[in-house]
This record gives sequence, structure tokens and C-alpha cells, in this order.
Amino acid sequence: MHKLTALATGLLVAGSLAPAAQAQQKYITIGTGGVTGVYYAAGGAICRLVNKDRKAHGIRCSVESTGGSVFNINTIKAGELDMGVAQSDVHFNAAKGMGQFKEPMPELRAVFGLHPEPVTVVARKEANIRSFADFKGKRFNVGNPGSGTRSSLDELIGAMGWKLSDFSLASELKADEHGPALCDGKIDGFFYLVGHPSANIQDPTTVCGAKLVSVTGPAAEKLVREKPYYAKATIPGGLYPNNPQTTETYGVLATFVSSSKVPSDTIYQVVKAVFDNFDEFKKLHPALVVLTPQAMIKDGLSAPLHDGAMKYYKEKGWLK
Repeated sequence: MHKLTALATGLLVAGSLAPAAQAQQKYITIGTGGVTGVYYAAGGAICRLVNKDRKAHGIRCSVESTGGSVFNINTIKAGELDMGVAQSDVHFNAAKGMGQFKEPMPELRAVFGLHPEPVTVVARKEANIRSFADFKGKRFNVGNPGSGTRSSLDELIGAMGWKLSDFSLASELKADEHGPALCDGKIDGFFYLVGHPSANIQDPTTVCGAKLVSVTGPAAEKLVREKPYYAKATIPGGLYPNNPQTTETYGVLATFVSSSKVPSDTIYQVVKAVFDNFDEFKKLHPALVVLTPQAMIKDGLSAPLHDGAMKYYKEKGWLK
């Protein structure tokens, strides 16, 4: 019944509005993350720009709040999502069939890179932490198993020759629990991969004067050198209360991915909507302000570019 109704409505719309595009309404869904996070906001920004022009191309875009990177990639693979946001290291593992993925995903396609997600380490003011190494023997939140944050923490302590038992407590609190735990004195620090500015960091720095800790040195240098999904990053001084200093660190990128099964024209229209309205896109969330097209079409992308995206980038002269 409902399919027929939809068809009848489609025909009525087509008849009254003439353009053929209207008869061919296409619905696309972008997988993001938790509703308070940057993934959800970035997905919303992309959809807003796509929908602005939907009379011309007939594509309606909606955003779904999901469990994040791994969920989005698996759901794109199953054909239940058209596109999604994923951390660059998860994107790399999915393409190669490593880490959280048992087999390579040859149909995975990159669309563009998004904002940096620096490794963000925050310490309780009273803990007197100067560098990451000072957390040895301290109570530290390592993130929940299966999260991108946790796999990056595991890589960092592995490169340092540490084990989880080098912390007196390695708690596995979720991201929305680590700030309150820090201010309540239950932990001395936490590790989190996030785009900035983030409410998750704003809260503990405001409430209890928590300090951001730089993550530099041989282990960080080694990871940036050897892993294609990492890059150096900085968190500007003064972004958060009680933290006037620049924080030097490294991190991953949020990337926008799809599948070769999604039609080229659909991806072309999505990419066109973002880059034809680029100044507006950057204003839709503070984490997007730093973006440039040149970085977005190459940084953190481990899967081949989608044909539809490549077509647009070649038209703009950004790719040969």
C-alpha cells in the first residue's frame, strides 16, 4: 500500500512540477556518531548543503546517529548506509582487512577527509603531569574496547614498550563519563581522540581546571612516520579555559567514506554540494574551520577515491 501511495505522490509531484528529477527522488543516509559529537554535526552540515539544492538533483539526504567508525563501515558494506564518517585508522584497517576487520573491503571508497582528531590527553590539575610518561603508575582512562580511541591508545603504549598494567588503574569509561570522573578525583587522566573544540574537553577544563598534556617524543614520532593514517597535530592555546599553552600532539583524521556500489552521480552531487558552498560548510561547525580542499582530497584516505568524487576534483583541476 505505502509503495503505491509513494508512487502516486511521486507522479503527482512530477506532473505538477515538470522536472524529471522530481519523479526520481533519491534518499541517501549518512552514518555519523553520537549526537553530541563532531561526526553528527559534520554529517548534518553535508546533508544541509545537499538538501539546499534538492530541486535540481532530486537527492534527499538524512543523517543517522550511530556507534561510529566501525559500525558505519560495516553498515555501508551491508548496503544499509550510503555514506558515513570514519576515523582514518579504521578506514585503513577496513580497506586492508586488519584490526577490527577480518577481511579486506575492496568496495570501500574514500570521498574526502574531514577535520583532524588529535590524540587529546587531559590530566587532573593536582596530578602534576608534565608529559605522557608521567602517567606511569597513575589511574588512567584508556577508553572503551572497540572504540577508535582505545585502539590508538594501545598503539601508543605499544610503541612506548608499556602494557596496560603500567597504569595503577586502566579504566574503560565511555567518553561522556571521563570528564566527571577526572573532576571527582576518580582518575588522574584520560586519553581521547576528538575534533576540537569539544564539549568533552571544555567541561573538565572549566569545572576543575584540568590540563591538556602534549604527546611528543620518540613513540609519537615513530607512529607518525610508520602509520599512514596518523599526522602531527596541535591544539591551539587558549581554546579551553586554564590552558593558555599550545598542545603539541598527533592524531587521525575524520574521513568521509562510501562504497563503489553507490552510484557515481550521487557521490558527485554530494561532493559538489560541499565544495560549491565551501565557505558556508566551514561555518557549520568550529572543527571544520581549518579545512582546505587540497588537504581534504588526499590526507588520511586509505581507500581509492570514489569515481563520482574523482570526477568533480578533476573538473576543478585539483587532480590530474
